Amino acid sequence: MIMVLPDLGLSLGWLLIVIGAALLLIELHSPGFFATVPATVMIFIGILLLLGVNIFNSGWGVIVGVIIALCAAGFTVWMYGKITPNASPTTISRDSVVGLEGRVKKKVDSATLSGKVLIGTTEWSAYSTGAEIAAGKKVKIIDSEGVHIVVEEVE
Repeated sequence: MIMVLPDLGLSLGWLLIVIGAALLLIELHSPGFFATVPATVMIFIGILLLLGVNIFNSGWGVIVGVIIALCAAGFTVWMYGKITPNASPTTISRDSVVGLEGRVKKKVDSATLSGKVLIGTTEWSAYSTGAEIAAGKKVKIIDSEGVHIVVEEVE
């Protein structure tokens, strides 16, 4: 038994463009999925097909299709390089913050770990060596224990 698919009136060019657009939407939703390169290639090849360049039935068509696909992929990778930040991710170990100064974001006391201290752009759970330290006060990190820090107010 032969199964016949219905003609939806959708040419291969439009199909490639629609699939490419869907892959771009997936990339927007989940960056790093690396769907942008094949999406761009599909869109460019779909446009070629709609313009009448038959990339499947002639030698020149295959060559033009491969060149366009490589150029589209190269352009996409180049654009990714331009929009990606050059800074490498910062890594902070708990021992590297001892001696640094920060600012209290949420009241710090010696009894709980509910206090929050901002060091640079990183927020740490903290407790004090003694008295309560109000939000906005400047503190110095004197120790680190596990994933929290011990601070004292800087006069």
